[in-house]
Amino acid sequence: MSDDKKLTSRAEDFSAWYNEVVLRAQLADYSPVRGCMVIRPDGYGIWERMQRALDDQFKATGHRNAYFPLLIPESFLRKEAEHVEGFAPEAAVVTHGGGKKLDEPLVIRPTSETIIYSMFAKWVQSYRDLPILINQWANVVRWEMRTRLFLRTLEFLWQEGHTAHVTHDEAEVETLMILGLYRRFMEEHMAMPVLTGLKTHSEKFAGALRTYSCEAMMQDNKALQAGTSHNLGQNFSRAFELQFQSESGGMEFAWNTSWGVSTRMIGGLVMTHGDDNGLRIPPKLAPTEVVIVPIWKSDEERARLLEAANNVKQALTSWTGRGHDGIRVHVDAREGIKPGAKYYEWELRGVPLRLELGPRDLQSNSCMVARRDGNFIGPAPAEVPGGKAPSRKAVLSLDGLPTAINDILTTIQSDMLAAALARREANSHREPMTYDTFRELMEGDGGFVYAGWNGDPAIEAKVKEETKATIRCIPDAEFRSKDAPTTCMVTGEPAKHEVVWAKAY
Repeated sequence: MSDDKKLTSRAEDFSAWYNEVVLRAQLADYSPVRGCMVIRPDGYGIWERMQRALDDQFKATGHRNAYFPLLIPESFLRKEAEHVEGFAPEAAVVTHGGGKKLDEPLVIRPTSETIIYSMFAKWVQSYRDLPILINQWANVVRWEMRTRLFLRTLEFLWQEGHTAHVTHDEAEVETLMILGLYRRFMEEHMAMPVLTGLKTHSEKFAGALRTYSCEAMMQDNKALQAGTSHNLGQNFSRAFELQFQSESGGMEFAWNTSWGVSTRMIGGLVMTHGDDNGLRIPPKLAPTEVVIVPIWKSDEERARLLEAANNVKQALTSWTGRGHDGIRVHVDAREGIKPGAKYYEWELRGVPLRLELGPRDLQSNSCMVARRDGNFIGPAPAEVPGGKAPSRKAVLSLDGLPTAINDILTTIQSDMLAAALARREANSHREPMTYDTFRELMEGDGGFVYAGWNGDPAIEAKVKEETKATIRCIPDAEFRSKDAPTTCMVTGEPAKHEVVWAKAY
């Protein structure tokens, strides 16, 4: 669609709205290879900020980065039975190289457990060699049939952590520590609230002992699995003979974990925060936090305003009030484009804060500021006479501007999280519910339904078949209902767990 056409509204067609925002906000574009995408600079800029924040946290918890090959011997995938069954349908396989048929086909990595644990087996002899705490930033390929930009593509970018430990309990502590790290990142940086909890057996990672996940609610009330952390037990250690001599002198298999998040999080950010005007990016992840739009009518004014705009930019980018990272600023000095058209474009692209600078502003040593999230700067003013809505812009002095701008950005970040959390809670259902009512809800508005489950995988499969809803997780204690359900929503039998049901991406 052309860039001058209004976006499809979320209420009209959420899926179409999402695709239009990703394309027109210049986050990504379709590749000549079906099912793949090109991540454009603005999209990659968000990913870089995600990488930086996560990488700092991984290193702070003792993990180090490494890199393992893209190509994996096919026989490696077959060494762990559940793993090969889970990934074989999605595997892309290289059968020829250098013009010749290969003696053994090579799988383009769908995930790296097999090749990493084969290397760990070479490096570990004694309990003194453990734990190993490794992360890699990489691309993976999974041959998906239905693709959507960022959410599900044949190739995507991610990080995958892999660790080896002496005991099960050490591995479990690692698994849950990373789950908490992911949750903090999603809430503090993405402003996206998540539930954490245990996946059911049918939903866990292929080859894992147990899987924990972060589940977020999108604006269409569907769930997005935003990150996972797996306790792999000793399954891969046994398959690849990852053994160590214990302190008592015997030989034991190591306990492994793996965990990962991907560029899918960018899709989650779009669907959590975007509105009918386009993208809204939380300041902490915005490649550009502030755009300055100078407004002029003559060449003389243009020269003065561009100089002033660049002086403001210098003051903001060099500000050290939050450490080494100054405020990220862009000056829109393009000619031949009206200010209103620039405002529209920067709203579409989701820059958190816009500064408007005109001749009168220079005279008064001030600028006009507008928040992209639509909230007021400071307390909301009372409605003005005549029925007009109050302006959502504010005038700020250029004196002390960096501190004022940083305070506004901090407020935007917290307000976006609060709004997303309020929306999730408004669309979460904890009241007792019959299965018929549940089915009606899933056919309609959807949402998160907290309900009892008898623990039977056949019941889980029945609900998925009849409603397309799945158990997103068995929620951690802090997310469980105050009055936990005692009976299974579907059968009426005693409930083994309280679970969260939802349709999902």
